[in-house]
Amino acid sequence: MAALSPASKRAIANLRAFKAQPTNYYKCPLKRRAAVLILLYADRGGDLRVVLTIRSAGLKNYAGQAALPGGKADTLQETPFQTARREAFEEIGLPLSDQKLPTGYEIEHLTELPANLAMTELGVRPCVAYLKTPPPSPLNQSPNAARDLLPTLDAKEVAAVFTAPFFNFLREQDLDAEQRQTVSGQWYKGSWHSWHESAWRMHQFSVPVTPTTVFLAKPEVARSSEEQSPAPAAQQTPKPTLPQSPAAGKPRQATIQPPLPRSFYTIAGDALQQPRYRVFGMTARIMVDCARVAYGEEPEFEHNSHFGDEDMIERLIKIGRLTPVKREGEMLTRDVMIKAANAKI
Repeated sequence: MAALSPASKRAIANLRAFKAQPTNYYKCPLKRRAAVLILLYADRGGDLRVVLTIRSAGLKNYAGQAALPGGKADTLQETPFQTARREAFEEIGLPLSDQKLPTGYEIEHLTELPANLAMTELGVRPCVAYLKTPPPSPLNQSPNAARDLLPTLDAKEVAAVFTAPFFNFLREQDLDAEQRQTVSGQWYKGSWHSWHESAWRMHQFSVPVTPTTVFLAKPEVARSSEEQSPAPAAQQTPKPTLPQSPAAGKPRQATIQPPLPRSFYTIAGDALQQPRYRVFGMTARIMVDCARVAYGEEPEFEHNSHFGDEDMIERLIKIGRLTPVKREGEMLTRDVMIKAANAKI
């Protein structure tokens, strides 16, 4: 495995030094707390890749969608990073301690990003970690983080795990010129939508997958895509400060599209049999924000200038939302968001 490239070294250093604003995550009751793990590792060229999953088709929420490993907190004493690591262990088999990792591997907790607000009224804390790969040894002459660590999946929760080029979440096209020409579909699509009276940028990335970047789950035994690859079919320093440019120097589009239909959130056909896996919504937004911090630059496409949803989480708590009892099917509505926006904090 190659050493980190200079750009990757700077990205890791920026994330390591980043300190988020005080979070409202700890003001959320237990049933409203969740965390996700942004696990980064170096590929053979020394560039960073990030680990993502495809949720199982049988899940109640977000079935078949791409997501970061993560889930709800178990106790009030559990930190966001502990929640994210535990969920990553349950979903993709990532060991909970370095002692249980393959020899030479190590996970460093780099930072935590501002909490995001899920549509289901959860405060979601992104936790960033770096998976250090060991140098070649007689027992492992060619260490490969994806191959050595990712194929152990819980098929009840995760249908597949795949990896994506981290820096590419700041770009409008595939960085790999060959993939642009040979893999059907395009890397990025985006548009402004009205989300309860606010302009919200919907990012949609389509990540090319290959036999070495995706692993499929089986009911009892996880299987690498080296045994079964997707079928070709059509298918989302000084301490760094957060970039504040409203839209990477570009003017905001004059037209805001209407709210997305529910059908947008479903996958047509088998999500695992696509040449690209769609990453969109909150997961895509988290990836863009994390890359902004890591590489110290704004994306080529337009995006929301605010970082996370700390302000809105505080406002919702102020008006009595995000209560300890979570009701079935509870979702944010236009009236709730308007009331929260007008709340004094």
